[in-house]
Amino acid sequence: MIERLYIKELLSFDEVELEFHKGLVVFTGPSGAGKSVLMSAILSSFGYSVLSNARLCEVLVKKPKSLNSQSYELEDEITLKMIKKEKLRCFIDGQNISKKALKDIFSPYVQYLSVRDKSVFESNTLISMLDSSLSAKDKSFKKLLKEYKKRYQNYKDKLEELNKIKDNEAKLAELIEFATYEVDKIEKIDPKLGEDEELMQIKRQLSHMDKIKESLFIAMDIFSAEGAVEDVYRLLEKDASHFTDALNQVRADFEETELLTSELEEMNVEEVLDRLSDITSLQQRYGSIEEALQYKDMKKKELEGYKNIEQDKSMLESFLNMEYMELSTLARQLSNYRKKEAKELEEVLEGYLFTLKLSHLSFIFEIKSLDNNGFDILDIRLGGSVASTLSGGEFNRVRLALMVSTIQENKNEGVLILDEIDANVSGDESIAIANMITKLSKVYQIFAISHQPHLSAKADQHIVITKDNNFSNVLELSNKGRVDEISRIIAGENPTNEAIEFAKKLRN
Repeated sequence: MIERLYIKELLSFDEVELEFHKGLVVFTGPSGAGKSVLMSAILSSFGYSVLSNARLCEVLVKKPKSLNSQSYELEDEITLKMIKKEKLRCFIDGQNISKKALKDIFSPYVQYLSVRDKSVFESNTLISMLDSSLSAKDKSFKKLLKEYKKRYQNYKDKLEELNKIKDNEAKLAELIEFATYEVDKIEKIDPKLGEDEELMQIKRQLSHMDKIKESLFIAMDIFSAEGAVEDVYRLLEKDASHFTDALNQVRADFEETELLTSELEEMNVEEVLDRLSDITSLQQRYGSIEEALQYKDMKKKELEGYKNIEQDKSMLESFLNMEYMELSTLARQLSNYRKKEAKELEEVLEGYLFTLKLSHLSFIFEIKSLDNNGFDILDIRLGGSVASTLSGGEFNRVRLALMVSTIQENKNEGVLILDEIDANVSGDESIAIANMITKLSKVYQIFAISHQPHLSAKADQHIVITKDNNFSNVLELSNKGRVDEISRIIAGENPTNEAIEFAKKLRN
């Protein structure tokens, strides 16, 4: 509930400080005194997009038990503050916050019933109203609704997967063709790790082969002096083993070189160069042989995935077909519950609508494609009018009757701000409206601007707003002050004795 309001410099208001009671809080006063201006300041504090020109507006709110925020640290008593200098700045418990974020946080708890807001009679809102009422009293329906919504969300997710597959089908052939081409190209060359270095070595050897053979032929003469050198070491009685070992190593190297030259002569030089060209082209495209082989493995996995897509598509289509049938059955059960609840609600509404001088109201069910609420489309018919063609007065009174008819006595519904709910109505209608709002005030803290004596008389807190020399004043009324103000509402600025007596009677 709203516990306190403090305003500084709001148009004709210099300073306002009010502490609010539970239940019904009514604002009255002469036309133009500033009632709507004050109400707009309260609404603006909760993020509603209404104009508020206060230099400072501070509201103290008792935190609803179910209100939690991951973005803001909130106290048990929340302070909302709006400061206007060059621009408007909003704070929640000292933390900066946007008006949109304020509205998102408090919209479940602070409701503004404006005649301009037609969303209350939109299909989804009416269905939500029936579902809330049913869930509160029927565990079977609550379980059914929970199951349907969970399964429909899964159905929706799977449908999105299928649509994504279908959207990509046109690209799939190109993707498969490209991946196959890349894999075939690498597999055709079939590179081996380290092969590039070996081929470069062979290329260098081939380019030097003639010089190697020529040098080798000349160098072979070294062995003709081998015996003479060994004789020298023997005659000098010195060890010749190091010379012998070195010459044996040279002989082995020369033999290996002869073998290499023989192999090189037998090689197809063009094949070597072509192979080296293929390997080089892979290196240029992929960076290295290792990266080329990794890319090939990746593309092979892609191809396996593409092969599974058709299978996935078929399985998804089969699942969706079966799940749609199951969901349709659940939606039909939900609809049957709702139709029964709507009939019962029509009977409850009958008495309230009669006192409000309104015709019989009936709920109209139609069918649409499945969505999160099933396949119901819901509208109301009042006499010869549907929701979209109701007059402003009818709209307010029907909405009020619906709220009273679906009220849950054990539930704290938060704050309700009414938009001139009893303006331009007859005496009997005013009495009926006052009685209904009084009933709602058992679970809501209600703020209302009243133009009729009956609602003012039933208020738990009566606040009068007056204007003198272009300055507005706010005063919480005592019992005598309430009688005087109700008398003014009845008979004008100079009430008769009859008006005063009638005011006293209303207060008793």
